[in-house]
Amino acid sequence: MFSPSAPPTARIAAVLNTLQPAERRVAELIVEASDAVVEWTAQELAERAGVGRATVVRACQSFGYRGYPQLRVALASELGAAPGDTGVDHGPGVLGRMRGEIDRVAASLPALASLLDPDAVDEAVRVAASARRLLVLANGLSSPIANDLAMRLTASGRSAEFIADAIAQQIAARHLTADDVCLIVSGSGANEASLRVATAAARGGATVIALTSFASSALTDAATLSLVIAPSGVSFREELEHTSRVAYLVFTEVFAAAVATARGTSATEARAHALEVVSDNLDDRP
Repeated sequence: MFSPSAPPTARIAAVLNTLQPAERRVAELIVEASDAVVEWTAQELAERAGVGRATVVRACQSFGYRGYPQLRVALASELGAAPGDTGVDHGPGVLGRMRGEIDRVAASLPALASLLDPDAVDEAVRVAASARRLLVLANGLSSPIANDLAMRLTASGRSAEFIADAIAQQIAARHLTADDVCLIVSGSGANEASLRVATAAARGGATVIALTSFASSALTDAATLSLVIAPSGVSFREELEHTSRVAYLVFTEVFAAAVATARGTSATEARAHALEVVSDNLDDRP
């Protein structure tokens, strides 16, 4: 399920919503005390999490490892590769806090693609580039991301539709056929309105692409292809409020560029037309 290069904390975040309570306590402790966990035995981790040793092993297997020794090695590697504290004091004011948050966001971006499957990405780009009709839909906090992606694709000549209303989304998705694609953005993979869209699109035979943060969810179950963006935190609140929004925007930009490349000369011509429109709307007044 995971690429060998996917770091432990990204794997944990991607499956946290599927874990049983006891395994979840193990996962959260691993993330909260990574430096210490590397030095602990499986029994020590079990005692500190208040679970049995077998639960620790099952949790590690849920993260894609054979057992606890493999997790410890991977965790040590991730900690060794992580950027250290820059020691930069940005000051106590609002701007200082903002700069500190920017540093945190920047440090999380290298893991963005660690959970993506190369074959799924290739196929998603291919079908998005060649589909007769492409819907890019989302609800809630994911809506601005879907809207941005649809605009980028359209500007490159790959006409893409974004619809804001949840009922209208379902109607449009139900009209899709096997020649069409519906790309749904949902960080949690649990938004009920977006799940209805996925079901409607699938009923007509359309390819459903899920852009999400969790490897297993109701949305990934309904989707034809799942593109999993590594979440920056290990809770739904962090996934919804923090750097996953930035990670999604970065990914949608490069995804749109990949679709444009797949379309070849038609995309080049479309970019020229888009620049022409932009130029015509520039204000020459001083």
